[in-house]
Amino acid sequence: MAPLAVDFGLINADNVEQLKKINQACFPVSYGDSFYKDMAKKQDENLCKFAYWNGFAVGAVCTRVEPLPDCPGRHRLYIMTLGVLAAYRNHGIGSKLLQSVLDYLAAQTEGKLATVDEISLHVQTSNTDAMEFYGKKFGFERGELVENYYKRIDPPHCYILRKKLR
Repeated sequence: MAPLAVDFGLINADNVEQLKKINQACFPVSYGDSFYKDMAKKQDENLCKFAYWNGFAVGAVCTRVEPLPDCPGRHRLYIMTLGVLAAYRNHGIGSKLLQSVLDYLAAQTEGKLATVDEISLHVQTSNTDAMEFYGKKFGFERGELVENYYKRIDPPHCYILRKKLR
């Protein structure tokens, strides 16, 4: 399908309910109110953002920076959510969201983001579309299996996907 031109926009307290609706439509797990409060407070359009098409929020990405275990002073970017509404999939929107985050990270030469060595996320073992999206399009590698990661969905297991940056 043809790519759609999208604009990116900040997630904030005024529009965080749109994020909730996108996540409810895209994911088999639900996120608590604290997740949405945290996303509204981030105020960082480079790492947490909406994708808008014709003025409508049709996708979003939410990430956080975490310490990298066993590597003092180094960090990873964890993708908490990356979702595009079903009617807008296969138009390059998810790719544009992820690529915009990757481009932003690559441009960081100072501060905490300059210490980000990898990007990671959890993907349900049955979600072959996501594994293909991250693996084939962006070079993420499938890591270890985490059993019983999810509490209320079947299958409850996931893989950790990683992309080394440095």
